[in-house]
Amino acid sequence: MFLRQQILSDSETESLFLWGARQTGKSTLLKSLFPDSMYFDLLKNDEFERLQRNPSQLREILTAVEPSGPVIIDEIQKLPALLDEIHWLITNTGARFILSGSSPRKLIRSQVNLLGGRALRYELYPLVSSEIPDFNLLRALNNGLIPKHYLSAHPQKLLSSYTGSYLRDEILGEARIRNINSFSRFLEVAAITNGEMVNYSNIAADCGVSSPTIKEYFQILEDTLIGRFLPSFQKKPKRRVILAPKFYYFDVGIANYLLKRKNIEKGNEVFGKAFEHFIYQEIYANSSYSGINYPIHYWRTASQLEIDFVLGDGEVAIEVKATENANARHIKGLLSFAEDYKAKKLILVSNDPYPRMLDGVLILPWKDFLNKLWNQEIIS
Repeated sequence: MFLRQQILSDSETESLFLWGARQTGKSTLLKSLFPDSMYFDLLKNDEFERLQRNPSQLREILTAVEPSGPVIIDEIQKLPALLDEIHWLITNTGARFILSGSSPRKLIRSQVNLLGGRALRYELYPLVSSEIPDFNLLRALNNGLIPKHYLSAHPQKLLSSYTGSYLRDEILGEARIRNINSFSRFLEVAAITNGEMVNYSNIAADCGVSSPTIKEYFQILEDTLIGRFLPSFQKKPKRRVILAPKFYYFDVGIANYLLKRKNIEKGNEVFGKAFEHFIYQEIYANSSYSGINYPIHYWRTASQLEIDFVLGDGEVAIEVKATENANARHIKGLLSFAEDYKAKKLILVSNDPYPRMLDGVLILPWKDFLNKLWNQEIIS
């Protein structure tokens, strides 16, 4: 079992939602943190049908049992009507709930009761390096970091099943998309733009649909926690900067499968893209799990100067390079950023064997960077 960074720190006193894409380990985490809690799994047909027919049975059960710890309801998005009963129980009995699911989209779009701010929101992401004993970078880049996929000796069938049964079938059904072929094509084109600036018109042309439809498709991926935008850093720019956001899938393994990337090794052409994506996953998860929730941006000027990640209000600038021998060419963007903004830290993450300083830029081997990141030494 992996020791997760997400520990739901306020669950002792508050109710909360726990969201996360399928197979990220939500159920396993909840059962390990709350082994004695009453647990309702709405993926079980009998439990789902009982509460669907009569949501008030939840109130009847909990009035009789009077649980001392939080009541866990898994896959809450399958039964939105249950939220009225939960709201009543929180308000009138002081009961605490942990409501988990793979996507809040259905609840948000159906405008159901979201407990009036009485429940905190948390997310669980794929695994991060600090949760994995004997972490293997190449395994992570090839398999992705969904727990079952990372552990598999043959992840391609798992990735194929995940992409087919979840990304296409479930999301298509939840979003009520009629043009199945265009959405399937969109998933692949979105993977091609993974880690790149989003051009809606170009993607629309590739998929044979309108730009507004492509924007809606991206919104679906965001709502279902399958992907997210990385906005550009635009604070008082001295140079003309690019405004378009970048897009990343939530897991590097999913992007690999959609792109048909295999056998990622140091030195081959796909390593650099997968490596950057992996570092982004780590930073994004750290921002959330640490409780700091620092903003993450990228920076690119019209003259093609670029930095992969800008943290906070510009305090930390990070460039990711696959090189094993970083030199002045690799830090050009960082030095240009430092001319425009008063960054406290300029960091190049690489495959160099040792940390070193080069013209004010801290070059960090990826292992050193990740240790500092999870020890909150990069930003705090």
